[in-house]
Amino acid sequence: MPKTSAAAGKDLVDQLLRDWQRERPDLNVTAMAVVGRILNLGRALEARANDSLKALGIHYTDLDVLATLRRSGKPYRLTPTVLRQSVLITSGAMTACLNRLEKAGLISRNPEDNDRRSLAAALTAPGLALIDRAIVVRFAEAEQAVAALSRGEQAELSKLLRKLGISLH
Repeated sequence: MPKTSAAAGKDLVDQLLRDWQRERPDLNVTAMAVVGRILNLGRALEARANDSLKALGIHYTDLDVLATLRRSGKPYRLTPTVLRQSVLITSGAMTACLNRLEKAGLISRNPEDNDRRSLAAALTAPGLALIDRAIVVRFAEAEQAVAALSRGEQAELSKLLRKLGISLH
């Protein structure tokens, strides 16, 4: 049985870097090795998150919005501006997501007391029940995703990714 690249300790980025080193040996591939792997991991992790949430009938972006409302504390209500600042999705995706969640009865949108033009989003009882189930699934999947790393490696990687993220903003 032939070894897969993962079994051989190789990944897609290894092949890309070998190709570039062959075709353009003048390029320093060190930074691209990091960036390529982060991009590849991002796609893989989002796909895993979506797969783990399918049974609950929600997408990762839905979870992001519902979780943001949930972690805001009672009354689980935020303005669109605050929501946009606290989620990992674009403003265009946010509008579509809010519409989808409202249609599903997981959130309600009501005018803000101090700004009648702004519709705050709030978890409904079914939305609260769903996010409380979904977040357990999400945290368990995240644990599985990094299980190949020791707790110390996870902490170090988190610290390094945080440093990189802060430097890019």
